[in-house]
Amino acid sequence: MDNGKIQRFAELIKNSNSAVFFGGAGVSTESGMKDYRSRDGLYNTVKKYKVSPETILSHSFFESHPDVFYDFYHNYFLNTSAQPNRAHIALAQLEKNGKLKAVITQNIDGLHQRAGSVNVIELHGTTLRHYCPYCKTEMSNEKIKELYGGVPKCEKCGHTVRPDVVLYEEQLNEQVIESAINAISSADLLIIGGTSLAVYPAAGFLHYFGGENIVLINRDETPFDKLASLVFRDSIGDVLSETVKRL
Repeated sequence: MDNGKIQRFAELIKNSNSAVFFGGAGVSTESGMKDYRSRDGLYNTVKKYKVSPETILSHSFFESHPDVFYDFYHNYFLNTSAQPNRAHIALAQLEKNGKLKAVITQNIDGLHQRAGSVNVIELHGTTLRHYCPYCKTEMSNEKIKELYGGVPKCEKCGHTVRPDVVLYEEQLNEQVIESAINAISSADLLIIGGTSLAVYPAAGFLHYFGGENIVLINRDETPFDKLASLVFRDSIGDVLSETVKRL
């Protein structure tokens, strides 16, 4: 890791009044969560269901095969002991210090909040909430986990309960979109981490950034590399924790 670049990153944060973080699955891989599109990610390694994980995570598949959906969902999203890692903790510290105004995440694992971040904008929802789409009755995570992949049914009306996440074929929540765009457009420093920037419309929100500096932390190249003031190919936990130490 380049100490000069770390120092430059720290200076950018010190001189910022409204930094915003935009992150993806790579933020949580250091907690033991799988990402999606990398060589070792869910989409390239999970074959046992005979259909792709992308298909399983679609609205139509959830409606037609809730049993398979929940088996996959339980195994790869709920059956985890993942804890916040150094990246989550560093971002929470930046917010506590008044330097980070918002975390915009494509993740659904709730690890940012568990690390202490407060202003978290979850573009794709969260696995921490489950509800009946018909009568809106909520079901606790504990009850969902007790089913061990079985299909949860609403205790009031009997319909299938769903996670409060945005599935393929579904639209992002308009209020969430507005919050993300407002945060990005008012930021003077945009920190992007752990994302290939290949998922739209989420990645398209970055075009609303009008500030001077973008810092990008990702293992692989992204379409925004050429626009960044600093690009790191190192561990996101290493970069963020080392940078925070210098503030």
